[in-house]
Parts: sequence; C-alpha cells; structure tokens
Amino acid sequence: MKRILQLVFTRWLARTPLGMVLLGLGWLFMRRRRTRKQQQPAGPPALREPGRRSGNPSAWRGPSAGNRR
Repeated sequence: MKRILQLVFTRWLARTPLGMVLLGLGWLFMRRRRTRKQQQPAGPPALREPGRRSGNPSAWRGPSAGNRR
C-alpha cells in the first residue's frame, strides 16, 4: 500500500517543473543519507549467534523437541 501511494504521489509531483525539482532534491538527500549510513562503523556486535536456537539451555524448544539438543 505504501509503495502504491508513493508511486501515485511521485507521478502527481512529476507533472510540474516545481514538482520535478522537489523530487530531485528528495532523491539527492536520500542518496547522501544512505551513503553516510553505509560508511558508519558497525555498532556493537550482536549478542546472539546467527541461527534459530537460543543460547539459553532452559528455553522452550517446542513440544516435539524432547531431549534433543
């Protein structure tokens, strides 16, 4: 839904020269923002390792887990 509204709004703005200027400025600012976000060092490392299992041995693993690890 959000994408459809963005498309309609963009097409509506693109009909006028002033709208094209506004779209160009918005594109430029978003591009700069994305590049700055990618250049920042990564935050603190994640506490969990990738995967589905929790590091907590007493965590509930579902009814069919039984005594498996």
